[in-house]
Amino acid sequence: MTGAGSGLWLALDTATDVASVAVGAFPDGVRAVRSVHGARQHAAQIVPLVHEVLALAGARVQDLAAVIVGDGPGSFTGLRIGWAAAKGLVQDRGLPLWAVPSLMGAAHAAARGDVGPVAACFDALRGQVFGAVYAFPPPPHLGRVETLVAPALFTPAALARVAPVRPLVAVGDGAVRYAEEVVAWTGRAPLALDTVAPVAASLLALRPREQAGAEPSYGRPAEAQAKWEARHGRSLPHSAG
Repeated sequence: MTGAGSGLWLALDTATDVASVAVGAFPDGVRAVRSVHGARQHAAQIVPLVHEVLALAGARVQDLAAVIVGDGPGSFTGLRIGWAAAKGLVQDRGLPLWAVPSLMGAAHAAARGDVGPVAACFDALRGQVFGAVYAFPPPPHLGRVETLVAPALFTPAALARVAPVRPLVAVGDGAVRYAEEVVAWTGRAPLALDTVAPVAASLLALRPREQAGAEPSYGRPAEAQAKWEARHGRSLPHSAG
């Protein structure tokens, strides 16, 4: 794992309605993973989930060497909850924080060990999805990820047009919401996130590309910010853009 050392790692993902936490060590793999369904549960359950997976792994917060967080794009509120929990852990212990795109984690979970390609689509509302397409080469390139379509905001039809290959399957609440278009594109019914392994487990299996920045990738401004900017005709102070 690029940039990853030995020791116990914790992974969190709260980009969608399904929040998950996993703990594991390299190269041993995942020791424990848990998830909770329902965005309203994220704030109340994310810290208990961390303590639960640590207990299941027979470990403590003091045993952690680093934390990986799902970098979105996805739910504005959900991402902020996950990132707040992750930052609290690393700041308290002086640990490194690494980021992996949540869409990549979902695609990896849906691939189930296959090469792919796999499309991951999170519902972005307004007829759009946060979408990406990935492939996972077999040995000797195990651990490498090919980004065929980088995470961005698309309509389902636009994502299908820009994808260089036809995915074997699509996963995510966005894929489920636009199931008819997804089936026409991939030839298979989409997979819901609660039917594949928790995304946090995949974050542990993937190579972090970079240390986490100050903020996750929301994909687009929050609804309140978008309304403010439309009303005032300029960017919200202290926001990007």
